[in-house]
Amino acid sequence: MSNRVNHFKTVPALVKSLQAVSIAVEKISIDPRLKYLIDLRASQLNKCAFCVDMHSKQAKIKGERELRLYHIPIWRESPLFSAKEKAALALTEALTNIDQNGVDDKLYGHISEYFTQEEISEITVAIGLVNMWNRLQILSQMEPGLLDETYGLEKVCLN
Repeated sequence: MSNRVNHFKTVPALVKSLQAVSIAVEKISIDPRLKYLIDLRASQLNKCAFCVDMHSKQAKIKGERELRLYHIPIWRESPLFSAKEKAALALTEALTNIDQNGVDDKLYGHISEYFTQEEISEITVAIGLVNMWNRLQILSQMEPGLLDETYGLEKVCLN
């Protein structure tokens, strides 16, 4: 167990607000499996062990195949993802690794081929939220799996 800050204890009202947003994001119109792929990819890019562990388990619970989970880091080259999923993963990478160019018109046009403006907004909020959680967990270095029972993830077996 880490001796670093525990945001759940130090700023419970703020964490509760983030949890409320997380509950709202769970109800967005995109496929929950795609949402967990987005969460997982952002968490991988941010090197957040706690969140990679959690989102892998959540995706599995929602019916995601393990092979696709293994292919997330190579999604561009993998034949296991649809063009729509690849567009969402491209936006996830662009917004997670945002640089001085932001999201260029080419990527925005590509995303717009597969998602409505409302869906783009929902995905953007989901990406921003997972990045916020990643940052909190990276600082606290919470042990992967520590909250599995709290979130109903203890039943998932990813060997």
